[in-house]
Amino acid sequence: MKIHYSNEVQSAQNDHKPILALESTIIAQGMPYPHNLEFAQQAESMCRDQGAVPATIAIINGEIYVGLERDQIELIARDPSVKKLSRRDLGFALSEKWHGAATVSATMHIAHSAGIRVFATGGIGGVHRGAEDTFDISEDLTALGSIPMVVVSAGAKAILDIGRTLEYLETIGVVVVGYKTSEFPVFYSRRSGFHGIHQVNSAKHISRMYHNHTGCGLRSALVVANPVSEKDEIPARDMESIIAAACTSAQEKNISGKKLTPYLLADIVRATEGRSLETNRALALNNVSLGAEISREVHK
Repeated sequence: MKIHYSNEVQSAQNDHKPILALESTIIAQGMPYPHNLEFAQQAESMCRDQGAVPATIAIINGEIYVGLERDQIELIARDPSVKKLSRRDLGFALSEKWHGAATVSATMHIAHSAGIRVFATGGIGGVHRGAEDTFDISEDLTALGSIPMVVVSAGAKAILDIGRTLEYLETIGVVVVGYKTSEFPVFYSRRSGFHGIHQVNSAKHISRMYHNHTGCGLRSALVVANPVSEKDEIPARDMESIIAAACTSAQEKNISGKKLTPYLLADIVRATEGRSLETNRALALNNVSLGAEISREVHK
């Protein structure tokens, strides 16, 4: 696989500095312009301030990029032709010369191929509500089950069936730990009602666990569930009716597949009058901060 590296990432690899992978769908499909561009710039700046080199991953003109220059980030943020790409789409994207934003699964595949071991995202995909009828299950889960990386997220996206997502993660052998919590967080909210995940309290602990995990020959990811801060969260009890209404709206409009998550997130932003967008931004930055810290520890 041919990969183009930004000057910053190439230098970091040559100098053996810690690198943190960042996805690009949160830029292209997760937030509207110019909020997405501001977020991307702030996330990369925060990563550098914490002693790690940011490697935002995307496809531009059918070429894979690990680390984006300023003009490339702006293209991903502004160009409506940018497609949402999962791992299975990479061959299409390269053949058809697409611009593409990498989802969790695509980011993991590319980052692992580039030798990057830690990845920070917003929330992982999973089993969608009603999947017993639609079979709508994110490819994020198969990537998590087969790529040995540390993945920092604010749990799973709240639009999902959280219980079934956790069961699926267990089935495919993905280790899920909670950063300073034993309750699985659910994107906008710190609490989901699903307790019993293993609690870890430091980046050093997470690094040691990751090295022991891979040292056993295990090929699955280590998911670090990092709750959004209390001041930024929207309690689950306040979100549930909004999410249910958005899901009903999507069903009535026959929206499914790759279009479903961006539609639901946008509908939730409207229903919360922008509050969910601010929470989305806050939790993603919180994950970048922890991800950079873990990256430094893993690198040691």
